[in-house]
Amino acid sequence: MKKNFRYCTFFVGIILSMITILLSDPDGLKAETFTFVQVCDTQLGVGGYQHDVESFGLAVKQINFLKPDFVVICGDLVSQPDDQSFTDFNRIKNELVVPCYCVVGNHDVGNKPTYASLERYRKVIGKDYYSFEHKGYTFVMVNTQLWKAPLKNELKKHDLWFEQTLAAASKKKSPIFLVGHYPLYLRSPKEKEKYYNLPRKRRNKLLTLLKQNGVVAVLTGHVHTIIVNDYKGIQLVTGETTSKNLYGRPLGFRFWHVSPTLIKHEFIPLIYKDAKQKTTVDKNKSRP
Repeated sequence: MKKNFRYCTFFVGIILSMITILLSDPDGLKAETFTFVQVCDTQLGVGGYQHDVESFGLAVKQINFLKPDFVVICGDLVSQPDDQSFTDFNRIKNELVVPCYCVVGNHDVGNKPTYASLERYRKVIGKDYYSFEHKGYTFVMVNTQLWKAPLKNELKKHDLWFEQTLAAASKKKSPIFLVGHYPLYLRSPKEKEKYYNLPRKRRNKLLTLLKQNGVVAVLTGHVHTIIVNDYKGIQLVTGETTSKNLYGRPLGFRFWHVSPTLIKHEFIPLIYKDAKQKTTVDKNKSRP
């Protein structure tokens, strides 16, 4: 009896030691629970300039109330990249009480970006591609405009940085969120290139890289409605805007909940003082 007890104690000790080693693995996942907000296409001026300014301001107030860890904005910060629009955008964004990270959209630098338009964006908003880490996760903020309309030297630098950043996060076993403006695709990875998605050749290369390097979600805007896809376990989420949506979708933003075992998101509509939910619909545009 005593001998059996000693054996049980011995094996329990081994199991506990193994668990301790696994938990203290310096290369293991140290992801923690947190929340963040995905805002899409504040695009001041597309739904009526004053309307968009007020809606973005309302979104900021609601986000401050929710107190997420931070906010990401998926491009098209303004409709026309003039001094007044960028000034108003920065003024409203700076009212957030949490960090805010922006990516560039086609309206911010032009459908065919130039060295001058990129330089202006970098001067008034900040870097057009970069990454940051948060509680075990890596957020890779990309310039999808360079994938849509390549600017040779800029694209080369961007893609070198991009692949190195993915590889570094993957080596650390840090799950990756990719944040950009253009969706990779709307309905199928095999669909043809359209105004709303990325070129097919580029898309195929990206999907391979994302799967190889531990990307868990891709957050985008541009389409002005909600589109959710799953690519081999990677969540692809294009969110509603705070400016002007298609198909009667209400204005609002996505609230993400992240933990080591679950990543989910929910829609938070803008709530107006008159308690009536405003929507802006463009009936002249066909469904993407």
